Amino acid sequence: MKILIAISSKEYSGPTLDVGMNIARALNASTTILDVGEKINELSIKDINITNELMDTWNIDRPGVDVLEWAYHYLVKNSFIDNDSEEEVFKNKIVTENASNRTEVYLKGANIEKLSLILRNGDIVTELRDEVKAYEYGLTIIGGSSKRSLAHDFIQYIESSILIVNSFNLDKNYRILLAVDDSPGTANAVKYGVRVAQAFKIKVDLINISKDGHLREGYNNAIKKARKMLRRCSIDTEVLLKIGDPVDNIINTAGDDHIIIMGASTQSPLAKFFVGSKPLGVVEKSTCPVLIVK
Repeated sequence: MKILIAISSKEYSGPTLDVGMNIARALNASTTILDVGEKINELSIKDINITNELMDTWNIDRPGVDVLEWAYHYLVKNSFIDNDSEEEVFKNKIVTENASNRTEVYLKGANIEKLSLILRNGDIVTELRDEVKAYEYGLTIIGGSSKRSLAHDFIQYIESSILIVNSFNLDKNYRILLAVDDSPGTANAVKYGVRVAQAFKIKVDLINISKDGHLREGYNNAIKKARKMLRRCSIDTEVLLKIGDPVDNIINTAGDDHIIIMGASTQSPLAKFFVGSKPLGVVEKSTCPVLIVK
C-alpha cells in the first residue's frame, strides 16, 4: 500500500504526521509527505522559473521546502526514521521539478526508505486528487479543518480512503469506533480497523445502529464476521447496539476519545448532494479522527 500524508504548516501538522507514520509503520507502507502551496499565476511562471534558478545559485530554499524540512526533522526526532547526520541532510538536498506544479525534494545521504517529500502548488483539493490519481495511493491522511466544505470535497473527489485527523491528542487513550452494517464497504472498513488497532495497540468498539430497533439478518451477519476477524487478530472488542439516527449515534458514542472508521457511501454523487450520506454527515459533525474507507 502507498500512503499520502498531507501537511500544511509547522504549527499544526505534528499530530497528522504522528498518526500517518504510525499507520505507515504498521503496514510497512511506502509513504509520501505532501505540502500544497499557493496556486501559481500562469502569467508568473516565467518569472518564477528565473527566480528558482537564482535560488539554486544562491542556495535559497523554495517556498514550502522549509515545511518539508521541518517534517523530516520531526520524523527523526520522534524516531519514525533514523539518520545520524540529519543536520547536514537538507544542505545537500536536490530539488527537482517533474511537473509544472509538482516538485520533489531528494535528500542526498539520508538513510530513509519508502519516503518521498513532495511540493505541489494550487487548490488543495485539486492537487490532492491529482496526486492520488497519478500515483495510486491507497490511503490519504489529512489534518482537520474548520472549513467543513473542505472535508466534504476530500471525501467526494479523492479516490483513496481518507483519514481526517481531527483534534488528535497524543496523550489521550483512544479506542476505535468501527461502524458495521450490511453495506458493501463494511468488509474493507473492518480490515482497516484491524490495521489501525494493531498500529496503535488499541481496543475496538463495533457499533451497529437500527433506526427502529429491528436488526436485519444482514446486520447480524456483518457483526459476526467482524467479531470473528478481530478475535483472530487478538484485538479486544466490544459490540454496541444502538437505536435511532446513525449519524447522531456515531457522533455521540465516539465523543472525543475514539477514532471513527466506516465504509464510504455507495450512493451516487447526485444523491449525496441532495440528501447527503452517513459518512459525510459524520465527518461534518465529528470532533475526533475519522477514517472513511473506499
